[in-house]
Amino acid sequence: MRPNRGGSLRLLRVAGIDVFVHWSWLLVAIVEIKSRSGHFRSLVWNVLEYLTMFAVVLMHEFGHALACRQVGGRADQIVLWPLGGVAFVTPPARPGATLWSIAAGPLVNLVLLAATVAALALVPVGHSDLSLFLRSFAFINAGLFLFNILPIYPLDGGQILRALLWFVVGRATSLTVAAGLGLVAVVSLLGVAVVRGSLWLGVMAIFAILSCWRGLGRARALARLAQLPRREGFTCPACKSAPPMAPLWSCSQCHQLFDTFLTHATCPNCSFVFDTTACPDCSQAHPISAWSTETGGPTD
Repeated sequence: MRPNRGGSLRLLRVAGIDVFVHWSWLLVAIVEIKSRSGHFRSLVWNVLEYLTMFAVVLMHEFGHALACRQVGGRADQIVLWPLGGVAFVTPPARPGATLWSIAAGPLVNLVLLAATVAALALVPVGHSDLSLFLRSFAFINAGLFLFNILPIYPLDGGQILRALLWFVVGRATSLTVAAGLGLVAVVSLLGVAVVRGSLWLGVMAIFAILSCWRGLGRARALARLAQLPRREGFTCPACKSAPPMAPLWSCSQCHQLFDTFLTHATCPNCSFVFDTTACPDCSQAHPISAWSTETGGPTD
């Protein structure tokens, strides 16, 4: 389960990527700033520290989004919420493209950590607030990097594990293994949360469990998709996969399932004509004319 835009406000748009922030970030900011009020001599540094954490999370998500675009994928939305951030990315259905899209996020934190450590060496003795701030900046990046590379799905580390397995065992099996291992790990984490009475840890564990369960469902769907015969004369412009010969497309008007390549993107029930056709393999949508590799019409 991924957070949606419900309760979120549009903050900005950079390079065609919309950034939304959940309203609860304000409550978290108040709690965090007050809880660390004695850490610095001036409250200004506390505010700056929190804004820095916000910026680091945002840069992490932009790392995912820009890397996805670099390999030809789609990334146009980032949502920041109290448990972190989510970059809605759809890389091409290739293990290398997926690996780079996921790994780029933690790499941003690693680069920022190295730059902060270098900056700490240049800070003159006596600038205690500046030194504390830089140490805090380094801690934030180190913490995000180490947490995200844990090989637990749906964390970045779990998705990196899935991408690496994809090279060896295929798309569906790699997702099954990564999500299955992640489910075992987060169920254990939920047990720890119950024993320790940690509400925050429990919420994170439940979110991860639901994500793993969805991942297993997606893996089963991918396995079934891989077994379907493919239609000749058409290929997805993005991932170059031939479309399956099956009624996998649902009409948004009457909800009828149909094979869009048999009817040339027209619902056989209500005759609604679709401008674009989504690829079942990579989810990217294109006009059906862009799919055709032949000069003739649809094939049976």
